[in-house]
Parts: sequence; structure tokens; C-alpha cells
Amino acid sequence: MGDFEDLKAAIEGDFPGWQVWRSDAGRWYATRSGDLSDAQLQAGFAMTVAADDSVGLRRLLLEQTRQEREER
Repeated sequence: MGDFEDLKAAIEGDFPGWQVWRSDAGRWYATRSGDLSDAQLQAGFAMTVAADDSVGLRRLLLEQTRQEREER
């Protein structure tokens, strides 16, 4: 597995509008840099997602991206 900063930059490059970090416990997080509407929140969009690793985080971000595309 690559260096955290490299993985972080790659994820943020692939998913613009999300900021990535890792907790002291090693859990991966991504938070949107913009706001969601009440309707989006009720539809299941997340402001922050969390996963055990970078692969899981990418999976969650892909799911959020699919939801966004379906809403349009």
C-alpha cells in the first residue's frame, strides 16, 4: 500500500469536492467541501463517509457519486 499522502491526493483527485483524512486509529474519512440540501440528506447523501481503508473509502465515494448522477 502506498504512502498516505499519495493515496489521499489520488482519492481527492478522483473525487473533487471531498476532503480526505485518516484518524489516529487508522480509519479513513472523507467529508464534502460543500453543503447538501435537506432533500439530498433525506435521499441518503452523506456529508461524511468512513471506511477501514482507502479501498473501502473509494467504494463509498463511488456510491455517493452514483447517487448524485441519478438525482440529475
